[in-house]
Amino acid sequence: MIAVKNMLNFNIEDASKKLAIARTLNSYRRPFKILDNYRLIDNGVEPEATVQIEASGKTIHEASTGKGPVDALANVLKKGLTPLFPEIENIKLVDYRANILDARRGTSTVVEVTIIFSDGEDVWKVSSLSENINYASFNGLIDGFEYALLKKSMPR
Repeated sequence: MIAVKNMLNFNIEDASKKLAIARTLNSYRRPFKILDNYRLIDNGVEPEATVQIEASGKTIHEASTGKGPVDALANVLKKGLTPLFPEIENIKLVDYRANILDARRGTSTVVEVTIIFSDGEDVWKVSSLSENINYASFNGLIDGFEYALLKKSMPR
């Protein structure tokens, strides 16, 4: 019983806050860069996402499908990043939540997306805001994967 109790006692790192602070430093360098944003085709059955990623002096152009638009965006980022950063393969999305911030604006309101990630050892969350839920999701995914790469390079 003790092992289970300790297993349920974990800290969820606020990756958005840590990244926001890190990005203010002159010495900060992103491990990868998204070129020309993303493209998403959602036919309601099998969404497809494409992205161009620049990292380590290389440009990668990938496409992937998913069970929904967020899954397609996550899949295309993982597919593009994994050849350069193999540790990305172990990253899992544990939870996803979207909240509207002003119900009076209806469907044109700002949406806050929160995504929780895990690499099997640590857990972290990111939050992103936009009037476009897919754009907020994409930025959250970028931050989650960027944080995974940064934390992997830091001493424990």
